[in-house]
Amino acid sequence: MDWRHTRNVAIVALSFQGNFNYFWLRALEHRFPGRSAGMIFRKLILDQTFASPLATSVFYTGVSFLEGKEDIFADWREKFFNTYKTGLMYWPFMQFLNFVLMPLYLRTAFMGCSAFLWATFLCFSRQSGDGTAAVALAWIMAPKKQLLARSTDEGK
Repeated sequence: MDWRHTRNVAIVALSFQGNFNYFWLRALEHRFPGRSAGMIFRKLILDQTFASPLATSVFYTGVSFLEGKEDIFADWREKFFNTYKTGLMYWPFMQFLNFVLMPLYLRTAFMGCSAFLWATFLCFSRQSGDGTAAVALAWIMAPKKQLLARSTDEGK
């Protein structure tokens, strides 16, 4: 377990992600109130074209900054596009559930739970992958195999 990396991810999540999501979800609801198909579609489009790229960028650059990397944009340049495309397979579905099923006061909490799962993928991808769906599926389908491979690599 890399506690330093865990701390850095938690700092980025607590200082930016949670606060941003709280205000973002309320702004979306204020601008596009209700649960009609048109309003939900507008919220999903804005969320995926503005919030998702911003949140992904803050994650990669924020963690790199906290780790003291000389080029804080290196991980972002290498993995952003793949991570964004992979996120398009996850976030629209989660946000659809959020906008349709959750009352406004629970949306940030629901998004936080969804984001915890997503952050797990991001951390794995940042350390061992390239941000693609194939890496995510390999990790989900065979986590024990991934852990054994990593421990073998660390033992060398």
